[in-house]
Amino acid sequence: MAKKPQTVWICQECGYESPKYMGRCICGAWNSFVEEKVLPAPQEDTRRRTAGRAAGRSSRPIPLKSVTSADRGRIPTAIRELDRVLGGGLVKGSLTLISGEPGIGKSTLIIQAAAEIARSFGTVLYVSGEESEEQIKMRADRVCSGIPDSLLVMSETNIDNVLTVAEDIKPVFLIVDSIQTMYTDQLDSAPGSVSQVRACVGILMKIGKTNDIPIFIVAHVTKSGDLAGPKIVEHLVDCVLSFSGERDHEIRILRAFKNRFGTTSEIGAFRMENEGMIGIEDLSGTFLENPDEQQEGSVVTAVYEGSRPVLLEIQALTAQANVGFPRRTAVGIDYQRLNMILAVLEKRAGIPVSTEDVYANVVGGLKPDSTSVDLGVALAVYSSVRRIKPAAGMIAIGEVGLTGGLRSVQNADKIAVEAAKLGYTKILMPKKNAERIKNVPKGCKIVGLKDIIDAVEAFKY
Repeated sequence: MAKKPQTVWICQECGYESPKYMGRCICGAWNSFVEEKVLPAPQEDTRRRTAGRAAGRSSRPIPLKSVTSADRGRIPTAIRELDRVLGGGLVKGSLTLISGEPGIGKSTLIIQAAAEIARSFGTVLYVSGEESEEQIKMRADRVCSGIPDSLLVMSETNIDNVLTVAEDIKPVFLIVDSIQTMYTDQLDSAPGSVSQVRACVGILMKIGKTNDIPIFIVAHVTKSGDLAGPKIVEHLVDCVLSFSGERDHEIRILRAFKNRFGTTSEIGAFRMENEGMIGIEDLSGTFLENPDEQQEGSVVTAVYEGSRPVLLEIQALTAQANVGFPRRTAVGIDYQRLNMILAVLEKRAGIPVSTEDVYANVVGGLKPDSTSVDLGVALAVYSSVRRIKPAAGMIAIGEVGLTGGLRSVQNADKIAVEAAKLGYTKILMPKKNAERIKNVPKGCKIVGLKDIIDAVEAFKY
């Protein structure tokens, strides 16, 4: 049976709701009430995810200008690299989904953040469906500098019990590790199934949005590295973070693929130590171990990640292909992009690579997604083919086009400033970028290049 609409009077100035008409509203406005028909929305409706002012109230629109919660407060985690990626800290009522390979350090980073927030802001609830309380305590003893009394831990897989506890203790931060282990009694399917994951995320959304609790949800990944579970989960949450890194490297990179309250171009860098995840402030210095040593097939390039330039080293090795087709191997570089750069070198610059095995690697395990490293890759391959060492104190940035021309890249001026700080004296970049730099850093020479041929000539001297 359809629900019967109710008649209410709404103030157009402040949104105050009254069962009868009032000449003057409590906000002081006169004759501001209008009649509206609304449907009742019972609080026990478990499928409803509406949060904030309308939670448990009638379904009706309100004036946007009357909404006072536009500027939501943030909770800093005291971990600068994590706050950088989040956009300044945790937004109250937000849902953050974090994923990564097993053993990459997700739980370590989260327990460190939980301890810092509990120490500064109040009760934090850590819910684990994979580990016991004793296992979580062992990790916390190792990576946290003291465990505050307000950090609570709960080993539970029933999301309905988590809901009950959260409503009882009202935590300032909630962590669920992991969503694939959770289930609700409302469904008969097994934990980790599409329906269970979707339902559990919906319940967590209701908890967070209604009580202004920021929630961290840990998710598993598939063999291909994608998030396990339904794609709708990524649409429901406010922020999607990915923790990546190579097992033979100590550096871990945190990226945001979605962030409703910040940018998705920032990265956070961490080093795995015995005492936990340590943030890396000087990321360029980490990737450049021997900046004064020039080697054949090694060229320094740069990318601009979020709010900071990052200098890194590209290494290339070429060898005569003896059997069949030449081998192409790319580590940290897009494979298709490498093939395109090799074709440009062969066709536009006359560098013979069609009969060479080519191996290209980004030192340190970083996987830049910017085209500003194209010129560095091309010159590293050229250096290996011609057996020429790069000039001392040189870096190269620029996007390589199919015509052989060099296209401009973003934030080249800031990259130049960072390079000068680290002692580099010669910067190869596209001509348009060089023309736009008004204040050349002291002791640094900017070389503007038109195409790949100019780059090869400038590399020799």
